[in-house]
Amino acid sequence: MRTSPDRIDALQPNQVFVFGSNAAGAHHGGAARLAHERFGAVWGEGHGHHGQSYAVDTMSGLATIRDGVTTLLRYAAEHPELDFLVTELGCGIAGHRPEEIAPLFAGAGENVLLPRRFRALLD
Repeated sequence: MRTSPDRIDALQPNQVFVFGSNAAGAHHGGAARLAHERFGAVWGEGHGHHGQSYAVDTMSGLATIRDGVTTLLRYAAEHPELDFLVTELGCGIAGHRPEEIAPLFAGAGENVLLPRRFRALLD
């Protein structure tokens, strides 16, 4: 299975940068800031597809992350022409461990590329 790059600085036209945000869509730091500065994340939008980015609210609890990932996986299945490059969302400032987040991606389609640590936990 393909994995997302360890560091994502640029995207191909068919690639979408998947990152953790907050409900308010205040993309101040980390991957959220990168998404806003380079990949079209919209200030004030804490979830969903904007430009070449896809935000998942990771700051409102694990149940919210689960719902956001479920929505992302459904959206990715509806858009097989796109590759979704997932960062280690929820594992930075949100404070979750990969062991908590990776299982939420079980059953992800081939166009959802997971970070190496997530993929290793699922394999």
